[in-house]
Amino acid sequence: MVTNLRTCDLTDPLGIELTRPPLSWQLAGAPTQTGYHVRAGSSPGAADLWDSGEVDSAEQRVAYDGHPLTSRATVHWRVRVRDGDGNWSGWSDEARFELGLLEAADWSAEWITHPDWHGADGDPRVGEGCPLPLLAGELTLAGPVVAARLYVAGLGVYVASVNGAPVTDAVLEPPYTDFGRRVAYAVHDVTELLRPGANTLGLALGPGIAHVAPHQDRYMKFYGSKASPRAIAQLEVRYADGTSGRFTTGADWLATHGPTTRSHWYGGEDHDARLEPPGWDAPGADRSGWRPVTVRPEGTGMLRSRACPPIRITEELPATARLVAADGTPVFDVGAVVAGWPELDLDLPAGRTLRLVPGDQLDAYGRVVQSKPTTGAPVFNVYTTKDGPQTWHPSFRYDGFRYVEAQGLPEHVGAEALTALVLRADNEHIGTFETSDPLLDDIHTIIDRAVRGNMYSVMTDCPHREKLGWLEQVHLLFDVVAYNYDVAAYSRELLVTIAESQTGDGLVPDIAPEYLVFDGGFRDDPNWGGALVRLPWQLYRHYGDTTALETHYDAMRRYVGYLTSRAEDGITSQGLGDWLAPDSSTPVALPSTWGYWRAAATLARAATVLGRDDDAKRYTALAEDVVVAFARRFAGCRTQAARILTLDMGLTPDEPDALDRLAGAVRAGEITVGEVVLPALFRVLARAGRHDALWAWATSTTHPGYGYQVRHGATALTEAWDGPTSGLSQNHYMLGAIDSWFYRGLGGLGQAPGSNGFRRLLVAPAAPGDLESVRASTATPYGRAGVSWRRSETEFTLEVEVPPGSSAEVRLPDSLSGQGLDRHTAPAGAVAAGAGAWDVPAGRWTFEARR
Repeated sequence: MVTNLRTCDLTDPLGIELTRPPLSWQLAGAPTQTGYHVRAGSSPGAADLWDSGEVDSAEQRVAYDGHPLTSRATVHWRVRVRDGDGNWSGWSDEARFELGLLEAADWSAEWITHPDWHGADGDPRVGEGCPLPLLAGELTLAGPVVAARLYVAGLGVYVASVNGAPVTDAVLEPPYTDFGRRVAYAVHDVTELLRPGANTLGLALGPGIAHVAPHQDRYMKFYGSKASPRAIAQLEVRYADGTSGRFTTGADWLATHGPTTRSHWYGGEDHDARLEPPGWDAPGADRSGWRPVTVRPEGTGMLRSRACPPIRITEELPATARLVAADGTPVFDVGAVVAGWPELDLDLPAGRTLRLVPGDQLDAYGRVVQSKPTTGAPVFNVYTTKDGPQTWHPSFRYDGFRYVEAQGLPEHVGAEALTALVLRADNEHIGTFETSDPLLDDIHTIIDRAVRGNMYSVMTDCPHREKLGWLEQVHLLFDVVAYNYDVAAYSRELLVTIAESQTGDGLVPDIAPEYLVFDGGFRDDPNWGGALVRLPWQLYRHYGDTTALETHYDAMRRYVGYLTSRAEDGITSQGLGDWLAPDSSTPVALPSTWGYWRAAATLARAATVLGRDDDAKRYTALAEDVVVAFARRFAGCRTQAARILTLDMGLTPDEPDALDRLAGAVRAGEITVGEVVLPALFRVLARAGRHDALWAWATSTTHPGYGYQVRHGATALTEAWDGPTSGLSQNHYMLGAIDSWFYRGLGGLGQAPGSNGFRRLLVAPAAPGDLESVRASTATPYGRAGVSWRRSETEFTLEVEVPPGSSAEVRLPDSLSGQGLDRHTAPAGAVAAGAGAWDVPAGRWTFEARR
């Protein structure tokens, strides 16, 4: 009856840092919960840490409130619930969580590196010309081990192994952070990798984005160093006899140069397989030529545990073809624009050098296209073969690509030699959207592919040219991501990174982490920095979680205060405007001031939720003042962006006429707004029920539009409406706002007013045009919510799935009456709530309309 127990929105996490973490669960079988009872113990089945007692509550998310927890504490917990009839369920299966190292003093390990890579932080030329380091430490275990934890971190990218086996399937560790103040460490259960007697820990290091060296022969977005490659690791074991041991990185470790001779976060990676030391990270390896490591002085105060899913290989796409360019160069096609690693699987003699050139497009001669506005140029990986069967992919960086040009490859090597290993943050894929219209399905697919291509340790704008965490997409397109992926834990981690980027005067830069400081609007725009205010609110609305609001409330206030200090008579003029809008006549101040208003209004709502009534009044008044200033300043602005934002703020006195003009333009495909205003366009027209206009544009294949991109071969959403006919990035999700309308508008899968965390659904699908069917579903905090509808000339059938613990208001499309489908049939248990509307509790429900 009780299932899916999670801690911090993760399943059985290791190494969390919250000592009062949120515990959540879902119901299976019972439609409602009227009480809960949680027990937690230090061993399976125990309740020595916490017994909540029988609590009268429908809440399915509570904070641990037991004995204080300290570093390394392991907690086993379970829950039972009472249903609406007063019956208690049996106890759930146990879940568990484990705390990490909460204090700097818990670490006895030291940061280490190769002597050739030791230098002053901030010097991007440290290690210039040196192959990347391999580090190894020997340890002897006194007997059988019953539990072992490896706490490990590195800068910029590390790969950890025990006795020659990787300790995890996570890659590109650690995630982006402001490395000067926080480095994320990971915790791994390595019990099964250890054995009594001799063991070896291995660490292979790369520079990542922490150390971007200057060079002349390959593309750089920027160069600079936060920290040169180094690592820290602490292995703690518990023996079968109850004793324990600890093994750490330190002066007794050895270092050598590895086979990766060069790695650049943007420009490429070079690997000479002939230089691979055989068994270098296995016990008994010959390390006679290795050197003592250099111990770094940094200390451990910056180490913090990662609290969200890591990056993993989530797909493998074998090359669909081995093409041959006009000049004979072989080119592999993996069938879709992706982000990750090209992996080679070869059987060749030693000494052949292959140059792998990744890209999203081919030129007229069949060669890979690289240029500054697409992938950056030149970008390439170089692999030198060893003798015999061999497999290789880059380890310390990644690329965006569909095609890989393989210069130097023998003619007999076929398509089977290359596979795309697709990487992304491993947030669970929870969304389904399918329709009777193949074009809409293709649009959803290319948007989803672009989200995947940019879902790394931050949400990047593109996986090649920039790889930076531009912030506008994080909140403007939050629903697009959250309908499709579980990003509860992931978004909280993003917020930590965003908050760390805030300056002393309250500014939130356009990118986080701020690895380079841009000028003007590229650093200071309310619709970028506003992510610090909007994202905590969106987490509350989507997941019912107030943690982010509570944690970041003061930072949110500082940011709104910063915007107020920059405003003149309620108007802010800094920023990028409506970025990439076809119409350049919209003044920058218009979307900038709208972003200021949205931040102030959101902060007012957050203050209300947190019970800060004085703040709520103050920020409500501020938002109202900005609305007045906006109306006064932009009364004469006639751009499409002005019309949309005016409607979004509720300012238009002739709203029906304004909506008619906007709907007419959208229906005709006359879209002149950019990425900032585009989500508001969908919101305004959907709120007014003008789905037919949005449908007409969605199904158009003319420019500008999504269908144009699909018809011209896009396999991921592109940066500009021109799609593959343009030279901009071919893997950008910033124009993906339509996907939210797909779920909420066409699928009708939304929340009722006043609901948070999908406690109460509003199922109100639109059935525009000749669309015959839609199926949409997503995972909510209470379980799966789904909508499926289909229609014919004589019948409309709507099937609704409401998860246990939730309820729903269900509305049939208004357009049905115009089609003569006005004989409504509702299932037993549905309570009428108006014409064509019903209230239903949890369960599966079918509604019909007939002639």
